[in-house]
Amino acid sequence: MRKLFSILLISLCILSLNGQSKAVLNLIPEPVKSKVTSGNFVFNENTKFVLVPDNQEMRYAVERISDLFQTAAGYHLQLNAPGIKNNVVVCKLNPAIKQDEGYTLSIKKNIIEIEAKKPNGIFYALQSIRQLLPPQIESTKKAENVAWTIPCAEIEDAPRYGYRGLMLDCCRHFMPKEFVLQYIDLLAYHKMNTFHWHLTEDQGWRIEIKKYPKLTQKGAYRNRTLKGQYYGDDSKRQWDTTRHGGYYTQEDVKEVVAYAQKRFVTVIPEIEMPGHAVAALASYPELSCTGGPFEVQGLWGVFEDIYCTRDEVFSFLEDVLSEIIPLFPSEYIHIGGDEAPKTRWKRCAACQERMKKEGLKDEHELQSYFITRMEKFINSKGKRIIGWDEILEGGLAPNATVMSWRGEKGGIEAAQQGHDVVMTPNSHVYLDFYQARSKMEPHAIGGYSPIWHVYSYDPTPAVLTPEQAKHVLGFQGNLWTEYVLSPDHAIYMVYPRAAAIAETGWTPKEKKNFDFFYSRLMEILHRYNAMGINYNRTFLSEERSLKK
Repeated sequence: MRKLFSILLISLCILSLNGQSKAVLNLIPEPVKSKVTSGNFVFNENTKFVLVPDNQEMRYAVERISDLFQTAAGYHLQLNAPGIKNNVVVCKLNPAIKQDEGYTLSIKKNIIEIEAKKPNGIFYALQSIRQLLPPQIESTKKAENVAWTIPCAEIEDAPRYGYRGLMLDCCRHFMPKEFVLQYIDLLAYHKMNTFHWHLTEDQGWRIEIKKYPKLTQKGAYRNRTLKGQYYGDDSKRQWDTTRHGGYYTQEDVKEVVAYAQKRFVTVIPEIEMPGHAVAALASYPELSCTGGPFEVQGLWGVFEDIYCTRDEVFSFLEDVLSEIIPLFPSEYIHIGGDEAPKTRWKRCAACQERMKKEGLKDEHELQSYFITRMEKFINSKGKRIIGWDEILEGGLAPNATVMSWRGEKGGIEAAQQGHDVVMTPNSHVYLDFYQARSKMEPHAIGGYSPIWHVYSYDPTPAVLTPEQAKHVLGFQGNLWTEYVLSPDHAIYMVYPRAAAIAETGWTPKEKKNFDFFYSRLMEILHRYNAMGINYNRTFLSEERSLKK
């Protein structure tokens, strides 16, 4: 508790300096290099932006902070007044900056100068400015009597990893489009650049496919949902019989993708295969090995009914992806690949015939065949596949990227084989785990992953050689929603732990320090308050120092 007291004391000292020249900059993620200098820059109704060059992406980079000023300060920051050298923010692309997302930020009393290799670097520099402004900049209405000042400083910054993301499961519990937009906004605020959108599951199919309307007419809704904690014993289960569901039209998806692009966020859709497919099978039972019938599941867990391996199933999946791929400009399509029991395949004459025809020794190799066949189709459309670490079983598809969730083992194995990896181990960054020991916490799936534990993880396993380590693309946190019933509940589970994920993905390993992170987090919480988000507060009353 003595250590906790010292952290709180540091935090109070830092907070007392708000609006003045500060000893430190309260930024999350912590920049690579930063130095506070004397004085302040003051934003007012005469402040102007100059963009060099002035193009659409550069305008996207400044749009968000300009909108915030319009709401909170009541005036619009003027755009592009070349030749102005006073009370101006100059945003300039500089190809000499080494890293694609890197930037330099020079804040002086009369001028702010931002340079970046690409417009996304300009955007990240402006998120730093946003965090240095008074918290009222996040207000949803005009804030009165606020001096919009930031301390003068010099910053050189760039992320450690190129992939920094959060996943949202909209299948176990459907999340409205408006919340998906908010989720993207918040991760971009923390300089994360990837939104992994989990769209199909046993409990719901969430994306419109025009060629197969039953996927959303039937597969997007379930008639009952498990209440409370999961029990293996049927007699202990209680059910909510309210019909639950929803889906995103293709126009909704276009809106989400466009919104994300303005925040330099890539949206990666996940279409599960061959497992976690009961909602699709309930819609089209002929895609299964048994013919059904099936119902969209309201129970959590792993189910034995998965896609069959007949040619008609591959034709269905290719049709689905042919509608999905044009909606998402991302390099990747996520194909799941996890938790696919082989029970049905072992008893299915068509699957056994497939194995014989293709010379496959077991059902694990049949799954590898399934993934590889889908990879060839996805590659033919100019995309790459990414999947959970089970896609390693039976042999990995040639160009696949692995998302390692069952600890680090799958990621290590894939990197050693020369495959790219995104680390997302359930041991540290599954955000459906409990984050505090308080008995007041809402139901979670289990586990315990407090913020200090999330922060302690390093995404590059020490066992990898420097050459193998290059295959670790980055880091992602996952929110599964079996026990997450609403948008407010989702935010509660994700924040502030996502701030720890953001810093781990961005800040150099040698600069990470939990005590210093915690002191900066106290400032960010004021900003969460101004945003009006329902972040978790129980962690504040618990011991948080890193375990040795």
